[in-house]
Amino acid sequence: MTLTGPSLPLFFVVPLVAAALAVLVPGRALHRALLIGVPLASAAGGAALVARHSSEPVLSARLGGFVGGIAIPFVSDTLSAAMLVVTGVSTAIVLTFALRTREDELRFFPAMALLLVAGVNGALLTGDLFNLFVFVEVMLLPSYALIAMTGTWRRLAVGRLFLVVNLVTSSVFLIGLALTYAAAGTVNLAALAGRASEDPNVALGVGVVLLALVIKAGAVPVHGWLPRAYPATSASVMALFAGLHSKVALVAIIRITSVAFGASGTVTWVALVVVVLSMVVGAWSSLGENTIRRVLSFQMVSGVGHILVGVVVATAAAQAAGLVYMVHHILTMGVLLLAAGAIEKTYGTGHLVRLADLLRREKALAWIVGLALLSILGLPPSSGFWGKVALVVASAREGGWLAAVLICAILLASVLSMWAMQRLWHDVFWGPKMTVYRPRERGKMLESADKPVPLPDSVRIPGADLMPAGTLLGLSLVFFLTPGWWWPIASRAAAGLLDVAPYVEAVLGR
Repeated sequence: MTLTGPSLPLFFVVPLVAAALAVLVPGRALHRALLIGVPLASAAGGAALVARHSSEPVLSARLGGFVGGIAIPFVSDTLSAAMLVVTGVSTAIVLTFALRTREDELRFFPAMALLLVAGVNGALLTGDLFNLFVFVEVMLLPSYALIAMTGTWRRLAVGRLFLVVNLVTSSVFLIGLALTYAAAGTVNLAALAGRASEDPNVALGVGVVLLALVIKAGAVPVHGWLPRAYPATSASVMALFAGLHSKVALVAIIRITSVAFGASGTVTWVALVVVVLSMVVGAWSSLGENTIRRVLSFQMVSGVGHILVGVVVATAAAQAAGLVYMVHHILTMGVLLLAAGAIEKTYGTGHLVRLADLLRREKALAWIVGLALLSILGLPPSSGFWGKVALVVASAREGGWLAAVLICAILLASVLSMWAMQRLWHDVFWGPKMTVYRPRERGKMLESADKPVPLPDSVRIPGADLMPAGTLLGLSLVFFLTPGWWWPIASRAAAGLLDVAPYVEAVLGR
């Protein structure tokens, strides 16, 4: 399959049309086909773009036929194409688990999930800051509905938190756009190339935009909303948000800093503080949580710091390492969140003190979770091993005090994460034999009984419930075994971030 620049808007249009079909045309079979097929189609298109970019670094489309700098640009390079592949595959697998929990039977769930996919694809491919804002809002609107869709008071309260934080953050984003336009006369990213390092007024506007994106990504010290909001959703929705929301914000941060600031080092000090605090505080905070998904939510915060190491070091190796770690994080968080969802679906709880001895009862689950925990720690055989190694090596090449600070932060975060993951494993998989559980109430998709009942020895997690987590784990193991295949892609993506001339030429025509 060969894709050209004019084909890029289809990555947004097709999921948008599919969302409309899911509302207008009834039929569970059609809805399920759209839920799985559309993200996979996005991934297939992304794979075709990755292949195309081996010979043509950047493709662009100008909607409406206007001149560069005025037209609404869709731009694809190796970074955006690779992210289309990863987000498309992970979304399809997460939505497969949503079929198992029957969330797809909720009236507007398929349409909202597909609208989320449309927003993600648009945000990954846009070359304009205002349209980035638009596509992020397209992502957020269905997200509000997905959080509150079950109708429980707890979810509605979390929805209010999520809504308020993102509305305020969107306002900050708009203020940054206004300041940028006032200073530069444009919000086209290619037209802003290098200008933030030359003009402090442009730097201020772009910095406010980056602040909004840092909040959306859940980095320390503006992270508190994420561990409160994400775990209160269903496991499927949390896995969707973990693989899409924060990662789109991180890709935007990496893109904007590399294009607007270049290698000036203007953002190094601020980024260093954010990176170190996110890695260490996220790992440390996960020690104090009492449910599986709340522990994982703070590990998401820690992962944000690791991914942004490339912004601090600003070398090709560091940018490639950060991108590799992002792919690892999407896969590994997906494994653990879907495994937690399978536990909750069968045993009615994800609370650490209400679970025990699952190593004896659930052998397949133990293998899946155990290997994923090794990946979080950066131990082989897992995708996390190459991610951590690449980050340490890239930091060491920088030398001096910066390398010392980053390597110490990575090692400290790893030790703290090992402590937290050991506690999670001990509480959930070891301990005394479980005698009670909270089975799901008949007729309810997501709610379990409040009162525990005796646990029969025959109760087991169905194999089909573990398949989505197992599939993501398989992809993580493949990632570990094939560095010679994907490292050139990561290196090409990083090179495109450091040399923005082809990006500017493709968008502006000069």
